[in-house]
Amino acid sequence: MENEKKPLSDWLLASDIDGTLNNKHRTLPKKNYDAIQKYVYEYGGKFILASGRSIESMRKHFNKLNLNSGYAVFINGAGIYDYKNEKILWLSPLNERIVNMIKKAVKKFRTVKPQIVTTENVYLLNLSLSAYILAKSSKLKIKRFRKIEDVPTDEWCKVIFTGLPWDINRFMKYIIRENNGETKNLMKSSVFSFEIVNEGTNKGVAVLKTAELLGVSPSKTAAIGDYFNDYQMLKSVAVPACCGQAPRGMKEIAKLVTCHCDRGAVADLIEYLIKNHKTL
Repeated sequence: MENEKKPLSDWLLASDIDGTLNNKHRTLPKKNYDAIQKYVYEYGGKFILASGRSIESMRKHFNKLNLNSGYAVFINGAGIYDYKNEKILWLSPLNERIVNMIKKAVKKFRTVKPQIVTTENVYLLNLSLSAYILAKSSKLKIKRFRKIEDVPTDEWCKVIFTGLPWDINRFMKYIIRENNGETKNLMKSSVFSFEIVNEGTNKGVAVLKTAELLGVSPSKTAAIGDYFNDYQMLKSVAVPACCGQAPRGMKEIAKLVTCHCDRGAVADLIEYLIKNHKTL
């Protein structure tokens, strides 16, 4: 019967994009695509993307999936977007305390290059080639400034700091101290980069907020990622999974360690949910 409840209709699965949904060449494995179609249309599950990418940068990845709903977590949990209706459903920009903390830190650490991300723009300061390339990939408008005081303070969603590994490590330790020891809104996205979103904000918070909007219980949530910017997302859901190439610290909190992202990590998680959802 058409109205019969499907086995996973009360479940929400969130997936990171780079190094998780996509392989290391940033293309979608057919195994993942086929599994997502099965999960959504045969089993009735809800599937969303949860990425550090901007709304526009995520769009092509969303379009490839042929989903029946359009929710996605963008900019590492700073907001939730609905692609079907083209609107932001929820947004958590940096508060005044964090903005002021960043301004102070930028003046202190001149070798670290900040990128201030809003929903529509990327503001660049102390421009470097690597920072410009990263900003270009966001598909947002790029605006350059010489002084942090000149940067508009309109809804900063995230700030990315890039630099040499030892500079990033020193900077991260400084920010943690200034942030009263709080680390949940801080993310080391690579050895060369470090990110900050609003306090009380991360992928995990946004995924559970999306579950609430969709009427899904936190006990029926699953997520998969590959690096420490996915850590809080995995800590927040009922079924955390990480890709085979993920660092040990990620594997320690995962209920399921899948194959390498090149071989269809998301498909592994979907098959796990299909097989075990009645006992999870």
